[in-house]
Amino acid sequence: MDYENGSTVTEFILVGFSGDWQIQTFFFVTFSLIYGATVVGNILIVVTVAANSTLRSPMYFLLGNLSFLDMCLSTVTTPKMIRDLLAEHRSISAWGCMVQMFFMHFFGGAEMTLLIVMAFDRYVAICKPLHYRIIMSHRLLNTFVILSWTIGFIHTMSQMVLTVNLPFCGHNIINNIFCDLPLVIKLACIETNTLELFVIADSGLLSFICFILLLVSYTVILVTVKHKSPGRLSKALSTLSAHIIVVTLFFGPCIFIYAWPFSRFASNKVLAVFYTVITPLLNPIIYTLRNQEMKKAMRKLWIKQGSFV
Repeated sequence: MDYENGSTVTEFILVGFSGDWQIQTFFFVTFSLIYGATVVGNILIVVTVAANSTLRSPMYFLLGNLSFLDMCLSTVTTPKMIRDLLAEHRSISAWGCMVQMFFMHFFGGAEMTLLIVMAFDRYVAICKPLHYRIIMSHRLLNTFVILSWTIGFIHTMSQMVLTVNLPFCGHNIINNIFCDLPLVIKLACIETNTLELFVIADSGLLSFICFILLLVSYTVILVTVKHKSPGRLSKALSTLSAHIIVVTLFFGPCIFIYAWPFSRFASNKVLAVFYTVITPLLNPIIYTLRNQEMKKAMRKLWIKQGSFV
């Protein structure tokens, strides 16, 4: 990463939340509590699914994987953001910036794929209940999980190989709380129109298409249930509502940030916080509070651990 005059870019300056020390302290405490709750909540879901024999259905297996990805996605950016809130010099090394972008798109791409798999799981469970266990076999589930991680890796590598060697010419101020492709690409001292279009297609357009396909799939499920078994419509709607909320919370910020990545949305700190801090916390809350079986399993695990202690 060289300047045109031969000097090397060693770090990027991050422009975090502005305000006096009281506001910075408020953000520090708030985001620390949210991140702590995110880690504890998602770990609790993973442990509950792994330890409870009643949660052996494909849905809970996929939910455990989703919680793990949520925790990883939040960990990529949130601890650094929290530390920077009380720091005078907010910066990140050039390679640290590249690593942050790599893992953010890696976990984000994997989660995007997993949400599609979870939609397929709900379609089979609701529309083909008699064949559910046969279709959603352990072998297929493991294949889906490996596929989601593979797609996440391909998604991030396809963008990072074009970004990592970009030359930067002294403009190293990133107007956000973490490194992200649209903002870093804008700092390059070469023409990047082709790369910008590639990011729009790879991240923005892909997120938008997946979001529409997921909404269409949920609509198909509800229409199918309404025609075949009207009495089950309310139960199906209750089951799918949690999935629809999670999908909207995940894809909404992604579409705004990456479908128009070189507009003001890319540096919108509210969208950035919602995508990397709030959504990973809301996912376990939505799935546990709306799922009686999960809450019952968590209570059993808590009682079991309490009696053991």
